Parts: sequence; C-alpha cells; structure tokens
Amino acid sequence: MTPADMMKPRRTAVRTLLLIVLMISLPSYAHEKRDQAAAGQIEKLEKPLYNPFVERYLLDEVRTLRTQIQAQRTYFTEKLAHAQLENADRNINYATSTVNNIFYIIAAAASIFALVGWNSIRDIRNKVNEMMDAKVVKISEEYEKRLHTMEQKLKDRTERIISTQEEISRTNTIHSLWMRAGLEVTPQAKIEVYDQILELNSEDIEALTYKADAVLDLDESEWALNLCDKALALNPDYAYAYYQRACAQSILGHTDSALEDLKQAVSLSTTYLDEARTDKSLENIRKLGVLDDMLSNLT
Repeated sequence: MTPADMMKPRRTAVRTLLLIVLMISLPSYAHEKRDQAAAGQIEKLEKPLYNPFVERYLLDEVRTLRTQIQAQRTYFTEKLAHAQLENADRNINYATSTVNNIFYIIAAAASIFALVGWNSIRDIRNKVNEMMDAKVVKISEEYEKRLHTMEQKLKDRTERIISTQEEISRTNTIHSLWMRAGLEVTPQAKIEVYDQILELNSEDIEALTYKADAVLDLDESEWALNLCDKALALNPDYAYAYYQRACAQSILGHTDSALEDLKQAVSLSTTYLDEARTDKSLENIRKLGVLDDMLSNLT
C-alpha cells in the first residue's frame, strides 16, 4: 500500500468531521441572527402592539354590578328574616311575661278577696279574662301590622332589584346591537339592527337618526325625513338629526328647508362643516352657491 492510499481514509474522516461541525454551528448562528433582528425591531417600536378593548371592560363592569346586586338582595333577605325572628321572640317574651304577671295578680287577689266571697272572686276572674283577651288581641294586631309593613318593604326592594336587572340586561342587548350595526356593510342589514334597537327602546334618538342615514343610502328620502322628525320631536337639540334632515330635504329639492336645517346643525356642532362641503346628499344646495357663504359666516 502506497502512502497516498493510506492518507485517503484520513482525509475522508477530516471532511466528515468538518461537515458535522458546520451542521451544528449553522442553526445556532441562524437563531442568533434572528434574535438580533427581532431585538432591533423591538427597539424601533414607537407605540404598543395592541390597544385595550373598552367594550370588554364595560361588559366586565356590568357583570360585576349584576353580582353586587344579587349579593345585596341576599343580604337584605337574610337581614329581614333575622329581624322577623327577633321581633317574634320579643313579642312572645312580652306576652309570656304579661300572662305570668296577670296570674300573679290573680293569685294575690284571690288570697285577698277569699274572705269577701266567691261571687266577688268570680267577677274579678271574668274581668281579668276579658282584660287578658283584649291584651292578646291588641298584641296580635300590632304584630300583624308590623309584619305586613316589613313584607311590603321587602316586596318593593325585590321589585326594584328585578327592575334593575332587567334594565342591565336590556342595556347589554342594546350595546351588543350597536356593535353589530358597526360591523354591518349593507344599509338594509344596518336598518334591521336599528329596528331591533328601537323595539327595545322606541325613543332612542340615535337609532332613529342612524336609521335615517341608512335609509338615505337606499334613496328613501321621505322615510328618512319622517325618522328625523321623530328624533327631533324627542330632542330638539340633537345636531345629527338636523344634519340628516337637511340631507333628505336637499335630495327632495326643498333647498330652503335644507339650508335652515344645515344651519341649525352647524350652529349646534361645527364638526359638520367639512362634511357638508363634500356630502353627496347636499349637492342640490351646493349648486346654488350659497352653501360656502353660509358656512363661512358661521365660522
């Protein structure tokens, strides 16, 4: 065997060893590079990666309030039962003491009037029995009166707690419907959600006005005008209702009424200034050339 043939196995072993070292070191080097890149991105962050969910916070607060109301109801029930037991014990003790005292008086009177005769003692006994009966009746009536008062108070508090729970449940439902309305895309779907809100609260002026906005997208100007009138009848100072009614009046060609409603909306809230300059629904009154002058005078 020549020296060259003897060196070949050694060279093969060295190459294999180098390949194993490279395979072990490359993943750790890649992980190190990836960690350095992630650290650089974290250092460049200028704001948090997430925002708190306010809706979840409100739902948790409502659930906490419901739990507290239930605990208060249980506490009131226990206090009432305890008070009733104490009152019953007090009345029974009072009646027992009264009866004992009367019997002591009877015994003393019987001893004193034994010499007078049995007729006098019989009369005294009858009179004492009448007094005892009257006293027992009076105590029973007073106890029943107090018990009735306590029952009425408990009933009023129970009705108040039930009413509060129903109001909380309705508020949660309305809140969920508003969140759903914000996720809907088509005007028809939004109108259906607003109708559900109005079924729960027929005087919700925001639901009426936002429904009018969705109705305008369906080219139902008369319907939108009617909804805005209902909202303004409930709250004459609601700016958004004036703005939506101005849009409906403009589409119907009632430019004078539309200008008056728009002027009222902008006077209540200047946030509608920029929107009025670009809103498609106000195209008819923008053509008159008086919209810019009116808005500039208001500003």
